[in-house]
Amino acid sequence: MRLALLGFLALCLISVGLALHAHTPHWGALAAMAVLYAATYWLGVWASTHAEEGSFRDMALAGRRLGLGLGVCTMTATWVDGGYVNGTAEQTYSAGLLHLQAPWGYALSLIVGGLWFAPVMRRHGFTTLLDPFEQRFGKKSAALLYLPALTGEVFWTAAILTALGTTFGLILDVDTSWSIVLSAAVVLIYTYTGGLWAVAVTDMAQLFVLLIGLAVVVPFVSHEVGGFGHAWQAYQSTIAARSGDVNWWTWGDTALLLVFGGIPWHVYFQRVLASKDEATARQLSILAGLLCAVAAVPPALIGILACGADWSARGLASPDATLILPYVLKNLTPPFVAAIGLGAVSAAVMSSIDSSVLSASSMAAWNVYRPLVEPDASSARLTWVVKRAVIVVGTAATLMALHVQSIYTLWVLCSDLVYCILFPQLLLALKDRRANRLGSYAGMAVSFAVRIGAGEPLLGLPMLLPLPVDASGATTVPIKTIAMLAGLVTMWAVSRATATRCAPVALSAQ
Repeated sequence: MRLALLGFLALCLISVGLALHAHTPHWGALAAMAVLYAATYWLGVWASTHAEEGSFRDMALAGRRLGLGLGVCTMTATWVDGGYVNGTAEQTYSAGLLHLQAPWGYALSLIVGGLWFAPVMRRHGFTTLLDPFEQRFGKKSAALLYLPALTGEVFWTAAILTALGTTFGLILDVDTSWSIVLSAAVVLIYTYTGGLWAVAVTDMAQLFVLLIGLAVVVPFVSHEVGGFGHAWQAYQSTIAARSGDVNWWTWGDTALLLVFGGIPWHVYFQRVLASKDEATARQLSILAGLLCAVAAVPPALIGILACGADWSARGLASPDATLILPYVLKNLTPPFVAAIGLGAVSAAVMSSIDSSVLSASSMAAWNVYRPLVEPDASSARLTWVVKRAVIVVGTAATLMALHVQSIYTLWVLCSDLVYCILFPQLLLALKDRRANRLGSYAGMAVSFAVRIGAGEPLLGLPMLLPLPVDASGATTVPIKTIAMLAGLVTMWAVSRATATRCAPVALSAQ
C-alpha cells in the first residue's frame, strides 16, 4: 500500500506538469484523462492483491488460473494497441481497404496460433516462449533468441508510446513528452506491483473503454461529413486516384509476415501459458482473433469518413495521413467526444505497453538470469528480477519514445526478424523431433544474412543481394518470406546432417 500511495503521488506530480506544459489547456478533456488514468492505476493496484507476494508463477503467469473471459479480453486488448487503431485509420484513409492488412492479418495470427501452437505450448507447461528453444537447443541458444524477442518488444512499446504522445499533443495541445512519461509511469507502477494479474484486469477495462469510445466517435464524424453514403463515394474516388498497381508479391509477403510473424511473441504466449488448461488456451486465441477483427471496424470507418470531409471549406489544411485519427477527433467532433476518442486511444496504448514490458521482463528472468546467472534462484528471487526488469525495459522504451525519431523503422526491422528468425525456430522446435542445436544456429545465421542482405530502405541498409527492384529501389520479391523459408530449410537440413554429432533433445512436460 505504501508503494501504491507513493506511485499515486508521483502520478499527480506528472499530471500537474502535463497541465502546466499545455499551450492552451483543455481543462475538461485533461480532467477526463486524469480520471481515466487514476481509475486505471487504482484498478491495477487492486488487481495486484490477487497475486501472491514473491510468487514468480503469479507474477508471470497469474498462477495459471486465467479463465476464458478474462483471457480473451487481455489477449484482444494486447493486440489492439495504439498503432493498430491509428494505423487502421491511416491505411484506410491513405491507401484503401485493399492495403489494410494488419487487422485481418493479426486476427488470423491469433487463430492460427490457437489451432497449431497454443495447445502444444500449454500441454508442455512451458513458462515462456523461449522454453522449447532452451530444452531443444540449450540455454545459450535460448538466450541468443531472446535478443530479437527483446528488441521487438522494446521497439513496439516505444512506437506506440510515440503514437500516444502525438495524439495527446494534437488533440489537447500539450507537450508530447509529458504525456508519454505519464502513460508509461501509470503502466509501469501497476505492472511492477501486480504482474500479469494487474495487467489482465486492467486490459479488460481498457478494452471496454476502447470499443465503446471509438463506437461513440463514429456517428459524430459521420454527421459532420454529411453521412456515410457521401463519405463512401468520396472514399472510392479518392482511393481510385491514389491507388497504383499492386505488387502482389510484396502484398503477399506482408500478409504472411502478419499472420505467421504475429505468432512467435511471448506477449501472446504469456496468455496462452497462463490459461487454466489446453482447451482454454485454444479457445481464447481463436475468440480473441475474431474480436481483434471487430475492433478494427470503428477506426476503418473513421478513415473512410475522413475522405468525405471538405477540409478547405473549414479553413484547414489537408491532414497528414499518419495523423488522420487525432486530426478527425480534434476537428470533426465536439470536445467531449474528442476526449472520449483520446481515452480510447490511451486505453489501447496502455493495454499493450503493460503486456509488452511484462513479457520481455519475464523472459529476462526465466530464460536469461535463471539459467545463466543463478540456476537455483528461488521464486521470490525471480519475482524480484522481473520487477527490476520491468523498470529497466519500461524506462528504455520511454527514453526511446522521447528521443529516437526512427522508432517505427526500427520496429519494422524487428518484426521482420521475429518472422524470419523466431518463427522457423519455433515451428521446428515444436514440430520436428530431429531439430537440434547446430541446425538452430545455422538456421538463425542464414535467415539473418538473407534478410539483412536484401537491404532495408527505411533504415538505409544497402541491398547486397542481386534482387529485382522497382522504381523506388525496393525489392519486388517476397524477401521476408524467402528469408524465413531459407532459415527453415537450412535448420531442417543441418539438423539431419549433424544428427550423429549433435543428438536432438526431446521436449518434456514441465
